[in-house]
Amino acid sequence: MGQDLILASGSAIRAQMLRNAAVPFRVQPARVDEEALRQSLDAEGTPPRDMSDALAEMKAQRVSAKAPGSMVIGCDQILALGKTVFAKPESREEAAAQLKDLRGQQHSLYSAAVICEDGRPVWRHITEVRMRMHRFSDAYLDSYLERNWPAVATSVGAYQIESEGVRLFSSITGDYFAILGLPLTELLSFLALRGLIEQ
Repeated sequence: MGQDLILASGSAIRAQMLRNAAVPFRVQPARVDEEALRQSLDAEGTPPRDMSDALAEMKAQRVSAKAPGSMVIGCDQILALGKTVFAKPESREEAAAQLKDLRGQQHSLYSAAVICEDGRPVWRHITEVRMRMHRFSDAYLDSYLERNWPAVATSVGAYQIESEGVRLFSSITGDYFAILGLPLTELLSFLALRGLIEQ
């Protein structure tokens, strides 16, 4: 116990999950151009699952290179509807368009976490969650965004499952924590194995 643990993410919900689990850590966002990296990987034909893993690793490595001896957690999520990969919406109109595309459909949310130590990956986990949305009305979509924009701008797919966004879904198959952005139980098991937390 005593090795520094760094979360290379500015995500409030990821930090909250670690705090709730009584994990000692500090936050140091990776500051990478996620959209440019995602577009580059997409142009190369990288599958969504591998894209989430590569982005998580890049973030962890970026911070790890400047934090010798620390363990750095990098995370990323990719939402895919068929072969279409979604990014975080930049406007309310874009959020509405994304939700209309996802309405009544099943999509996959890939959530990856990679831990780097001295610039090298030492652990990784990728989870796929399958999520099906209701065929909600345009009126509900408008009122949902009226109440939840711009908060949902931080979420790929323009939903936050931990709040009203859960009402958009008819079924979810997979890990709730992964939807929030961190495969928490697997991560805690690794941290315990490495002696960063008690078990």
